[in-house]
Amino acid sequence: MRRTERMFQIIQVLGRHRAPVTGQALAEELEVSLRTLYRDMAELIAQRVPIRGEAGTGYVLEDGYDMPALMLTADELEAAVLGAQ
Repeated sequence: MRRTERMFQIIQVLGRHRAPVTGQALAEELEVSLRTLYRDMAELIAQRVPIRGEAGTGYVLEDGYDMPALMLTADELEAAVLGAQ
């Protein structure tokens, strides 16, 4: 799984939970090392994704956060469809 896909998955997993999710639980679900997860979390936080928490205690995605819409041109959309096929 590529890093961008993994970071998207982290947001999706955190969005499904109300209680804090430990780094170990996230790492196991995404099948990555804990170190990789911590780097991804640091990057998401640096990109201003509203994630609260830290290593050792768990992470929570703040209520109301929604991923920005992905806007593609017609050519980009066609390329994505071709790539998916």
